[in-house]
Amino acid sequence: MNKLLFAGLILTAALMGSGCNTSRPTQKAKAEAQAVAKENPGHGFVPLTAEVPPPKDEPKVIDAGPPPSDAVVLFDGKDLSQWKSEKGGDANWKVANGYVEVNGTGSIATKQEFGDCQLHVEWATPEEVKGQGQGRGNSGVFLQSRYELQVLDSYNNNTYYHGQAGSIYKEYAPLVNASRKPGEWQTYDVIYHAPRFDANGGVEKAATITVLHNGVLVQDNVEIKGHTAHTGVHKYQAHPLKQPLMLQDHHNPVRYRNIWIREL
Repeated sequence: MNKLLFAGLILTAALMGSGCNTSRPTQKAKAEAQAVAKENPGHGFVPLTAEVPPPKDEPKVIDAGPPPSDAVVLFDGKDLSQWKSEKGGDANWKVANGYVEVNGTGSIATKQEFGDCQLHVEWATPEEVKGQGQGRGNSGVFLQSRYELQVLDSYNNNTYYHGQAGSIYKEYAPLVNASRKPGEWQTYDVIYHAPRFDANGGVEKAATITVLHNGVLVQDNVEIKGHTAHTGVHKYQAHPLKQPLMLQDHHNPVRYRNIWIREL
C-alpha cells in the first residue's frame, strides 16, 4: 500500500513538472509578442485597458466649401500665379474658360511645396480621340514631383493595367476603371503621406496614397515603392519632406481645373 502511494506521488510530481516546463516557454513567448506589439504599433493589436479620455483641444472649425476654407487654392480658373515651369521661369500653359491646358511648353510645378496632404484635381482628356494606349490623353499628377498618379484617357482604351487612369504608374493598377468618356470632366481626390528618411538617406517609412477617381476608390492606402520611372525598378532617393506638386506635359492637350490642396 505504501509502495503504491509512493509511486503515485512520484508520477503526480513528474506530470506537474512536465506541465510547468511546457507552460513556461508558452508564457515567455506571449510576453515577448506583447512587448513587440507595444514597441511596434500597427504590427500587433494591443487592446485598451481603460476608456479613452476626451481630447483637450476642440477640432478646428472650417467651412467645408468646396474648396475647404483651410485649403490652398492652386488653380481657380483665372491664372497660373501659383505655378512655375519645371524648367524654371513662368508656367506657360494655356488658360481659357476656367481651365488650364497642356500645350507642349513643359511640365509645371507649384511654387509652394507640400508634404502630407489632401489633394483635389479635376481633369479632362481631349474630346476628339487621337492615338491609342499611352498616346491618348496622357498626363500625370506627380506628388512631390516624384510619385505619379497617372492621367490617361482610359475609356475603351487598352494599355498596360498599371499605366491606365487611376494607377500609381508602373506600380499599382486601379481597383476598378472609373473613367468617363473623352472630353468629360473627371476628379481625383487624394490622401497622401510623404516618405520619411533617416539621417543616412535610408527609408524609415514609405509614402502611402489613397485615391478616389470620380468618387470611386481606386487606390486604398497603398505603399509607393519609389521614384516613378518609365522602365526599371522604382527606388527611393532621399529628399526634403516638402516638395512641389507637378503636372506633367506629355504632349497631349489635357485640361485641368479646380485644383486645391490641404496640408495634413
